[in-house]
Amino acid sequence: MNKTLIKNANIVNEGKIFKGDVLVDGELIAEIAEHISVKNSNTRIIDADECYLIPGMIDDQVHFREPGLTHKATIATESRAAVAGGITTFIEMPNTVPQATTIELLEEKFTTASKDSVANYSFMFGGTNDNLSEILKVDKTKVAGLKLFLGSSTGNMLVDDPKVLEEIFSSTDLLISVHCEDEETIRKNMEEAVAKYGEDIPIEEHYKIRSEEACYLSSSQAIALAKKTGARLHVFHLSTEKETHLFGKRKALKDKKITAEVCVHHLWFTNEDYATKGTKIKWNPAVKTAKDKEGLWKALNEDRIDVIATDHAPHTLEEKDNVYSKAPSGGPLVQHAVEALFEMSHKGFITVEKLVEKIAHNPAILFQIKNRGYIKEGYKADLVLINPNAPWTVSKENTAYKCGWSPFEGTTFRSRITHTFVNGNLVYDTGKIIDTTRGQRIQFDR
Repeated sequence: MNKTLIKNANIVNEGKIFKGDVLVDGELIAEIAEHISVKNSNTRIIDADECYLIPGMIDDQVHFREPGLTHKATIATESRAAVAGGITTFIEMPNTVPQATTIELLEEKFTTASKDSVANYSFMFGGTNDNLSEILKVDKTKVAGLKLFLGSSTGNMLVDDPKVLEEIFSSTDLLISVHCEDEETIRKNMEEAVAKYGEDIPIEEHYKIRSEEACYLSSSQAIALAKKTGARLHVFHLSTEKETHLFGKRKALKDKKITAEVCVHHLWFTNEDYATKGTKIKWNPAVKTAKDKEGLWKALNEDRIDVIATDHAPHTLEEKDNVYSKAPSGGPLVQHAVEALFEMSHKGFITVEKLVEKIAHNPAILFQIKNRGYIKEGYKADLVLINPNAPWTVSKENTAYKCGWSPFEGTTFRSRITHTFVNGNLVYDTGKIIDTTRGQRIQFDR
């Protein structure tokens, strides 16, 4: 079937919710109207029964671990989990093995995705202290952007030479996305923790070691450099209330040169959850305090933070089940992010309209993605149906990640994704992943 008619949906698009029908013809949204009837018997008809119909989430920060770390995850496994979670497009990071810091290695990842990814895809090119010549070869019309680690995380890609940083910021017109944590501050905090606790540092110390100070110092320096050089800067995964005040509010996103992202785990968890979740919620930057969580939500609703992402970064349970100093940072999130965010909407943290803006519209604007991120006639049919009143509980048995676990295990969500379409293809249907089609390399209007 190359046509699908979705009827009786609560369509969420561009700040409005309205009841209507959507006709999908091939890869595209063909018609949106209050009532659509079709006589063609080959048209699939889905009665949404007043469920929400939203554009699929565009996740601007994931780590799918391929190549080189495929015991944790692969593009095939994690893209399947992503579509089960309503994520129809992802942008993957360069800190794989080998790192995507040359054009040749980057194109190898695109080739793998073209063969294996159920979702649409693009990749970040990785910057280092010594690959400026390769950065300048990157075609901005074909690649999502440039990723710089200004704080070390998974994989050693730390860019810590101020002269190199300024040269990169001054030389490229790529969108520059940054991980901001000050290494010197973290190193000092870690030394003090080791002196106090030895090797068995309590996980509750994580947010003090990778502290508010470390985040703010690095973010503020990156922003100052962007203002000095005129670079287009996107600051990944804000985790502190203090950092949010570095960003202006109520300015049209298309006119912003400096933008910010927040991740699901920083909007959901706080440092109080370390006691029960342990190293399963060890992330870089760290989950911080209730005050920080409150500040992040406030900044998100005031448009000082522009997009929500996952920073999906799976590790095996064996790897995570270690003492603090040996347990890696990161966790799996793509399958449960949208439903977790809808749960927060149920609780009054954000409206559904604003949520769709942050997970679909704004990533499309920010990365200048062509014909995606909206429910509009002529746009690619990347669509998700969500039942807001279908409670279910996350367990190991119903997770699709290769690593086989979720930090949300035991959590009951009131909303449940029922259908996901990628380029008009039904890839998830009431609990079943349909992986017979492949996503597309996203295109950019730049």
